[in-house]
Amino acid sequence: MREVLIAALAGLGTGLSLIVAIGAQNAFVLRQGIRREHVPAIVAICAVSDAVLIAAGIGGVGTVLRHFPSAVTAIAWAGGAFLIGYGALAARRALRPATALTADGGAAVGMSLRGAVLTCLAMTWLNPHVYLDTLLLLGSVANGYGGGRWPFGVGAATGSVVWFSGLGFGARLLRRPFSRPAAWRVLDACIAATMVTLGVVMLSRT
Repeated sequence: MREVLIAALAGLGTGLSLIVAIGAQNAFVLRQGIRREHVPAIVAICAVSDAVLIAAGIGGVGTVLRHFPSAVTAIAWAGGAFLIGYGALAARRALRPATALTADGGAAVGMSLRGAVLTCLAMTWLNPHVYLDTLLLLGSVANGYGGGRWPFGVGAATGSVVWFSGLGFGARLLRRPFSRPAAWRVLDACIAATMVTLGVVMLSRT
């Protein structure tokens, strides 16, 4: 029992260390959380996707992926192009006050549930680092725990649930500062810079 707990806590810590970083997915979850738009769906997609990938990595899919580097390259090209395009849209919102968002949704129509879901899926599954972190890295570390690999995976998946829930639902605490369009313009400018930078880096490494 002690070994299982240690493996689970190690998985929790390792999982959090990989996802608690500024990135495209986190920036999108934060933005949706501040607006309080489709947060349960966004959080669920992020958490379930991580759980599926972590389980696949522990199950050995990461080993198969190593033999098909061209698949990761294709994902990187698609993901890089998507991030640059999304960054351009964020830059447009930042530069044009008429399209800036307000926390109460009064300045612009928010993203539809379908649009939010598709965007979140793209942010998650078109990011090659997700595969490297979950399938390869977490899968390899988990399998190093032998019989404790699945408790490790449960801990890592729990870390994703905790992080994305806190980020998505906790973002409402920022609602008051973001009641001004100027604050949204700053956020969108930061998101644009993050997305474009990540997209360019992603493409340059293919």
